Amino acid sequence: MNFTEQASLEELNAMGRHTAVETLGIEFTEVGADFLVARMPVDKRTHQPAGLLHGGASVLLAETLGSVAGTLCIDREHKSVVGLEINANHLRAVREGWVFGRVTAIHVGRSTQVWEIRITTEQGKPVCISRLTLAVVDKS
Repeated sequence: MNFTEQASLEELNAMGRHTAVETLGIEFTEVGADFLVARMPVDKRTHQPAGLLHGGASVLLAETLGSVAGTLCIDREHKSVVGLEINANHLRAVREGWVFGRVTAIHVGRSTQVWEIRITTEQGKPVCISRLTLAVVDKS
């Protein structure tokens, strides 16, 4: 797997147009050989009522990163990936600025994939650690 050979930042960001990804302001910022990075604003779009980053927004960022990474590892003409399970440990409250998610593979198989997503503040402090399990399915 070499993500730099699979998609450019422009292509990755185009995948999210007209979806929740665009609505929340998520944008891919880095493509590495074995990782992807995206950022998400912490503002009124991603706040919970107390003015903190909503845990669900963190999970949406995590699932976006894992699902896009998973998609880059399959035959996209015949296969797709769907989420089976996601968990998240919320470690730090954030009120403003940006959070950054970085996804790396734990397991990339023919029928399942497991991804780790680490979300941090702009200063690199941990905000959320998530694990996403995907199923690789035939396109219908």
